[in-house]
Amino acid sequence: MKTVILCGGLGTRLSEETHLKPKPMVEIGSRPILWNIMKSYEKYGFNDFILALGYKGNIVKNYFLNYNILNADLSINTLNGKIEFFQKASENWNVSMIDTGINSQTGGRILRLEKYLESTFFMTYGDGVCDVDLKELLKFHKTHGKIATVTAVRPPARFGGMEIKNGIVKNFKEKPQIGEGSINGGYFVFEPEIFNYLKDDFTILEKEPLEVLAQENQLMAFEHKGFWHCMDTIRDRESLNSLITKGETPWL
Repeated sequence: MKTVILCGGLGTRLSEETHLKPKPMVEIGSRPILWNIMKSYEKYGFNDFILALGYKGNIVKNYFLNYNILNADLSINTLNGKIEFFQKASENWNVSMIDTGINSQTGGRILRLEKYLESTFFMTYGDGVCDVDLKELLKFHKTHGKIATVTAVRPPARFGGMEIKNGIVKNFKEKPQIGEGSINGGYFVFEPEIFNYLKDDFTILEKEPLEVLAQENQLMAFEHKGFWHCMDTIRDRESLNSLITKGETPWL
């Protein structure tokens, strides 16, 4: 089963870091947050990834093109260029990297991947980690038969929220400062019918598509009460770094 990770945004609120690299490549601990997200999927046996690239996508490509070299013990013969690996990287990932445009919005990036996604797929953002049980999330999605499932979390009040009744999302509003409640934590599951709700590069997933799905009772919420942390700002990054320093990495 494929997992789409959105990796193409500008990350303007983290500009101290993102003027040099795309947001998913900003490091927490000694690894990009993207690596941490992918490890959280690998933990549950999901290792087939599609990275939707945009801003500075070449940095993501170079990271994975050189992944074994960067993450293994090896020797190099400088005369003939022969490389001998003593121990290769332990990750068994299939990573497809697709350019989805510099200025595309979240829905537009997913739309550009339509030809690669013919069945149920995961989707998440490249800037947040979570300890959600992905097998349980998928099981929940399969039982209700709707087009979309969003993982609902309860973070600080600076985020927007969702009205949920009996597991059905009745109203979806992204970050309108409505106070406490469940919000979009990412970690979606979609059926291919999601593409019927995406119009072009400028489609924002969190606006009309999810709002309409909610109105049609086609958007379900998997309520997660465990760990969730996004990385919108330098303060968020430092908070995650602090957890790693203390050995607290519940998403891994």
